Amino acid sequence: MTSRPSIAFAKFAAPKKGGVFVLAADDGGLGDAAKACDPAKTLERAFPVADFSGKFASLVEVLAPEGTSLDRLVAVGVGKVSGLDDHAWLKLGGTIAASLRKAAEVAVVVDLPGAAVGGKQAAQLAAGILLRSYVFDKYKTKKENDGKKVESKKPAKVTIHTTDPASAKKAFADEVAVIDGVFLARDLVNEPANVLGPVEFAARVGELEALGVTVEILVEKEMKKLGMGSLLGVAQGSPRGARMAVMRWNGGKAKDSPVAFIGKGVTFDTGGNSIKTASGMEDMKGDMGGAAAVTGLMHALAARKAKANVVGVIGLVENAVDGHAQRPGDIVTSMSGQTIEVLNTDAEGRLVLADALWYCNDRFQPKLMVNLATLTGAIMVALGQHYAGLFSNNDELADRLTSAGQATQERVWRMPLGTEYDKLIDSKNADMKNIGGRYGGAIIAAQFLQRFVKDTPWAHLDIAGTALGAPSNEINQSWGSGFGVRLLDRLVRDNYEG
Repeated sequence: MTSRPSIAFAKFAAPKKGGVFVLAADDGGLGDAAKACDPAKTLERAFPVADFSGKFASLVEVLAPEGTSLDRLVAVGVGKVSGLDDHAWLKLGGTIAASLRKAAEVAVVVDLPGAAVGGKQAAQLAAGILLRSYVFDKYKTKKENDGKKVESKKPAKVTIHTTDPASAKKAFADEVAVIDGVFLARDLVNEPANVLGPVEFAARVGELEALGVTVEILVEKEMKKLGMGSLLGVAQGSPRGARMAVMRWNGGKAKDSPVAFIGKGVTFDTGGNSIKTASGMEDMKGDMGGAAAVTGLMHALAARKAKANVVGVIGLVENAVDGHAQRPGDIVTSMSGQTIEVLNTDAEGRLVLADALWYCNDRFQPKLMVNLATLTGAIMVALGQHYAGLFSNNDELADRLTSAGQATQERVWRMPLGTEYDKLIDSKNADMKNIGGRYGGAIIAAQFLQRFVKDTPWAHLDIAGTALGAPSNEINQSWGSGFGVRLLDRLVRDNYEG
């Protein structure tokens, strides 16, 4: 969807003509190499006029500077370099990308006084530029006043000038693999439901085979044979058949048990017979944000050749309303053999995940499972849209997810589980019901899922507030954020690669 900029790395040099020239500056101003570039003198003259002190993410801009054929000069503040982590460099890249507008040629000089900016930092800066560049405009027809179609502009050519371009290029190769995974997740969430149903989503998953991912697609007949009555009950109101996509990346040792990621893939959610209100229902095209994140993650891991064995399982259904749709009060039998009284057909994501979790655990015997789901509005009431809810039966896994969230700023906040909540889903008519009382809705949903994981270390991420419609930031302006791809890639990278 995105005409994203091309990125190159080079030694310090100033452009001679055209384009935009961007210099990084801290509270000490510009580095010696930057000062040696002629356009820097013009920028430095503008600093006191613009009251520019190098504060983080601040900008000063000179348009059509005299004495040069450059279109614009831009200085971006980095604050104190010693305080910059990976995510801060990403944010700086996003800030730079926002300042480029329609530029075709861009030179970014990363040279600061008294501070060495290495290849890793330059690569993070470049990654931020790419992440900010994402635009979902596939269905827009751009027309001028005379009705003629406007050709899409060519992507910008961005050259980042740094002391070590070779190491920057090497570090950036890994970043691009992850960014491609994020973009895939964003694309999937942003697609309209009439274009992306369960069958079409499964076909997109199949494209991962080109990267070396082993993909299996289970159809309804196979799922029925396996006893997935919980998942299939959600799908029975739609003429669009359910699918389960199973992805395997075998980058580790043959003897190593895999780590597993499971995603909720409700490609559109009307609420079923417990129908949602019309207001905002269009956003339910994004109710497959968990499945999108798992798919994007598998792309990222395969593209960067992660040294780990990883399984991804996503349940793909459409929750529609017709004469065949599931009714409140129906009782279904899950793959686990446990029966579920469906009191609310809009609490459908947990029904999909129940069978997906059981299937994954039973077949692959993973060392851990993490599921992602746009599961409850209740988690947004508790945490807003800046943190995802984390529920887990394992402290070590929860701590590792929290650390990965801090590193990537795809942050999670641990929520409680307990028998007091678990008993709220006991049913008089079946083994359990799919909703509890009025309060603690996100916790009750997590308790429901826990009944399908046995003793396997497990975490549930409720990403309802972060995967779609989340506040825009320096590295994402898209309605579908791709939340979870960078978080889980970091989890695997830091803890489970050989």
